[in-house]
Amino acid sequence: MKNKLIFLAGLASVSTLAHAQSSVTLYGLIDVGMVYTNNTGGHSQVKMSSGNINGSRWGLRGAEDLGGGLQALFVIESGYNLANGQLGQGGDMFGRQAYVGLSSATVGTVLFGRQYDSITDYPGPFQAANQWLPYFGANPSDLNNINGTNRINNTVKFKSLNYNGLTFGGMYSLGGVAGQYTRNQIYAVGAAYKQGPVAFGVAYENIRDPNYSLYGNNASSSTTASNVTNRIFSGYASAHTQQIIAAGGSYTLGQATIGGTYSYTQFGNLGSEPGLPTTNAGRSAMFHNAELNFKYQLTPAFLLGAMYDYTKAFGINGATYQQGALGGVYFLSKRTDLYADVMYQHASGTDSTGARAVAALNGTTASSTPNQVLAIVGMRHRF
Repeated sequence: MKNKLIFLAGLASVSTLAHAQSSVTLYGLIDVGMVYTNNTGGHSQVKMSSGNINGSRWGLRGAEDLGGGLQALFVIESGYNLANGQLGQGGDMFGRQAYVGLSSATVGTVLFGRQYDSITDYPGPFQAANQWLPYFGANPSDLNNINGTNRINNTVKFKSLNYNGLTFGGMYSLGGVAGQYTRNQIYAVGAAYKQGPVAFGVAYENIRDPNYSLYGNNASSSTTASNVTNRIFSGYASAHTQQIIAAGGSYTLGQATIGGTYSYTQFGNLGSEPGLPTTNAGRSAMFHNAELNFKYQLTPAFLLGAMYDYTKAFGINGATYQQGALGGVYFLSKRTDLYADVMYQHASGTDSTGARAVAALNGTTASSTPNQVLAIVGMRHRF
């Protein structure tokens, strides 16, 4: 009897220890605003918009200490539209992120599942629309994915430890098509460095069959038709490969930070996807994109920002998009803030459809003219 009591006491202590070394956290963010756009398809519009600076979400994250500096971890994260209660990311339950993996204190972290890519991870933090500016101010239709519009399915990702400010990593997404090993595959590598006031990040990404692997990776996506609806690059949906090289950096001096990003994006070997437009078959279309941004912490509670972005298409069509933004964030507390921004875009030249380019701020219905203005006031709360 005594031995049984000792065994049960020992078992209870092990159970308590295991529980103490494991954690699961519920978290989330609510972001909603009122948006005015001067021209969407020829008409002005006022609407409620959810997930502006940050996508509205709820999620669970957990970690378990396995001993010897090793941890098991997971994240499942669901996006939603606060205005109507609908799921985000094309209706996927956990469309924002869903992964599990192992983290080693001596090697790094390996993750498996639906995740952000290396473009978003490394140069992404230096774009204004990943800081203080709503996603409407990202580069046109987020053509380089720096704003993280599209997550990557079936991904194995490695993230290094921090070596005196240097971090690096890579990812590979399995296409999963029987007999066609490289179809729908995506691979990328990236690195970042931060030391004192200086920070920068770079990444390269190669995307096969982007219409399906990158732009068509939600449950509601088409497996036969185009999944690219914007005019910025919808004419290039039939590309066999999309390649992106991106870099970003910033320098902080006191309360001020100046930063920027640059990317080169190529849609290669057009006409490769059956059933999609074959105009300009075999050719490649390219984009240069550059952004310069500035933010100033006027007071501990008040942040001001400004941004200018330039996009130039070449190789086939020659559209140019120039846009600017001004905005500010007022922090009511560590978890709640108010924001206001105004954005303007001007388009010129010929777009990917072969028509006259019109303004189309990211995430909006295209204007009927070369110009578009958008203003927003909103509130953000974290829990």
